[in-house]
Amino acid sequence: MKHLKAFAMGIAMAAPWGQTLQAQVTLDVAKITCKQFRGYEITNPNNIAIWLSGYNHGKRGTTILQVDTFKDIVDKVNDYCISHPTMTVMQAAEAVMATNAQ
Repeated sequence: MKHLKAFAMGIAMAAPWGQTLQAQVTLDVAKITCKQFRGYEITNPNNIAIWLSGYNHGKRGTTILQVDTFKDIVDKVNDYCISHPTMTVMQAAEAVMATNAQ
C-alpha cells in the first residue's frame, strides 16, 4: 500500500510538468513555400489548402464554398508549385485563382 501511495503522489506531482512540456507552435502561413507545401514538411497539404480557402473566402467576404471547385483549385496549386518550389504557397494560390477567374 505504501508503494501505491508513493506512485500516486509521483503521478500527481508530475502531471503539471507534463502539461508545460507541450510547446505551442505558431506558423506564418505567408512564409510556407511550395516546396514545403508539396513535401508535407509543415503538415498535410490539404490542411494548408483548407486554411487558404478560408482566408481567401474571408478576404472576399463570402462564406460559400464550391466543393467541386475546391479540389480542382488545390490540384492546380499543387501543379503550379511543381515548377515554382521557392514561391510561397499563398502566392501560388493567388496566381491560380487569378487564372481561374478569367
